[in-house]
Amino acid sequence: MRIVAGTLEHVEPWARLRAALWPGETAREHRLELERLFLAGDARAAAFVAERGPGDLVGFAEATLRGDYVNGCETSPVLFLEGIFVRPDQRRQGVARLLCDAVAEWGRMRGCREFASDAALDNVVSHRFHAAFGFEETERAVFFRKKL
Repeated sequence: MRIVAGTLEHVEPWARLRAALWPGETAREHRLELERLFLAGDARAAAFVAERGPGDLVGFAEATLRGDYVNGCETSPVLFLEGIFVRPDQRRQGVARLLCDAVAEWGRMRGCREFASDAALDNVVSHRFHAAFGFEETERAVFFRKKL
């Protein structure tokens, strides 16, 4: 298993993994977003992929540096885990830990002292994942809106 920065050569399988995590968009839409966000050279965004062999991606982690307020954090910038996914058949083998370690090192190298993330209130699996990786829950929120 090898953890590397996501590149253009990874886009197709990476987009498919993203579509599994975030099924509200097609793999094509994810591919376009990857090209725009992570492969355009934005120094405030990074992505790492776990590959078992050439073209055989088993997971990814995406992160950004956030300079705005991040719930529960006291410093800036904050390293923010935007998403992480490991194929179900590859889980519980340390892949997610390797991905998180790569993200954390990237953030440390950019001066971050805090690593944050979020999860939906009802996503108990994600809550357990975060706790297992040393994240502490800082707050819960429900967001509201009203159309004008």
